[in-house]
Amino acid sequence: MKSIAISGSPRENVGKRDAKELRYEGLVPAVLYGGKTQTHFAVSAADLKPVIYTPVVHFIDITVAGTKTQAIIQDIQFHPLTEQILHVDFLELDEKKPIAIEIPIRITGTSPGVKMGGKLVQKLRKLRIKALPKDHLDNIDVSIEGLEVGRSVRVGDLKFDKLTITNAKEDTILSITTSRALRQAEQDAAAAKK
Repeated sequence: MKSIAISGSPRENVGKRDAKELRYEGLVPAVLYGGKTQTHFAVSAADLKPVIYTPVVHFIDITVAGTKTQAIIQDIQFHPLTEQILHVDFLELDEKKPIAIEIPIRITGTSPGVKMGGKLVQKLRKLRIKALPKDHLDNIDVSIEGLEVGRSVRVGDLKFDKLTITNAKEDTILSITTSRALRQAEQDAAAAKK
């Protein structure tokens, strides 16, 4: 999985007034937990943009006061009106502990059902997976090769060796449905036979 490097500066004061001043300076208050101690720090809002505003999931290499730690974003708080990033929680990664994160789905292949005029309906855009950090993927490929109209791919159809998908097995990821144009063509063909 891809990594992005971010550097932060330690926070001496942890409170509302301090957080407000940081935001005014273009910084975002953040906390790193999951290790031996919690680390409170501030990071530039501009540095967070390539990590937050993307469908791709990244590991983040955080450097605070010379200490480098690999982490993932656990939670983000946004202002309800301005969408400004108010606070970010990072979870420190441990190579021996599995973590659960949501990974985007990438559709591959071409479906004969779509070529015939069927419509591809994608119900899930991400899947929640649990695995050791070294086994995580950038995205999950779901093939629609050979899918006819009326067929679908469910979570239970996907199999992986080193990771577990925690979504319900019966959840539909995508399906090929009959489009209005295909339905009309079938009705016209049936009417012509009479």
